[in-house]
Amino acid sequence: MIQKAEYEREHGRRLRFILRARDLGFGIEDIRGLLKLVDRRAYTCAQVREMTLEHLDAVRLKIADLRRLERTLAKTVAACNGRNVPDCPVIDALASN
Repeated sequence: MIQKAEYEREHGRRLRFILRARDLGFGIEDIRGLLKLVDRRAYTCAQVREMTLEHLDAVRLKIADLRRLERTLAKTVAACNGRNVPDCPVIDALASN
């Protein structure tokens, strides 16, 4: 029989696992998949590593996208002199393809 303290400790551990996984950017489905592996106690480090490498690739793609976005925004803002004129490079950039 599981004691109350052991039950509460296991829930706390699970919650910390979920929170840390969220901190690392894992999505809910990824976390659910990791928890299934843990719950079944049928995982290998290779499986977890593969999931983590896939997540790392996705993070790196997001970082690259954010860097492109930053360069585009910085270039657009630099072209804007901030005066009260009807032409605005920021609006023009947003309206263009």
